[in-house]
Amino acid sequence: MTDLQPKTPQHLFDALKQIAISHTTVTHQAVMTVEQSRALRGDLPGRHSKNLFLKDKKGNLWLVVADERRTIDLKALRQRLGVANLSFAKAELLLDVLGVTPGSVTPFAVINDQSGRATVVMDKALLDADQVSFHPLTNNQTTTITGDDLGEFLRAMNHEPIVIDFSADHQID
Repeated sequence: MTDLQPKTPQHLFDALKQIAISHTTVTHQAVMTVEQSRALRGDLPGRHSKNLFLKDKKGNLWLVVADERRTIDLKALRQRLGVANLSFAKAELLLDVLGVTPGSVTPFAVINDQSGRATVVMDKALLDADQVSFHPLTNNQTTTITGDDLGEFLRAMNHEPIVIDFSADHQID
């Protein structure tokens, strides 16, 4: 485990401000799943996501961020990425690398991955969206930014994403 303390939502908000990314954040009851989030969110703006923290056979780590309505076929994703076997990484590794716990996985967590251990795989639909909403390192808040700003944030954190158009696999509205 790393000696660095994971960043807090306030650290994230300060980083967003520093790179001139405007955002809105709302506080809500903690949610652990996409289904719980849907039931609770009401009219929270933007596209929402499912976030998978995966490990391949060689030990490489992958943060997959897709529209919440996508079905992610790990075998097909493995083939698209050209890697052997993808499986869910353990919670301890998630905390060590991204500084978050299950239920709080978010692309914003790369703020904690200063050594670049995780490769980000982004759904093109999210980067193209006018607004996207993610947990800001904790699952009792949701932060909304633009898709363009999400890409800017990832690049500012030295995590240039691999962009995949998942719509070729599964249509969403």
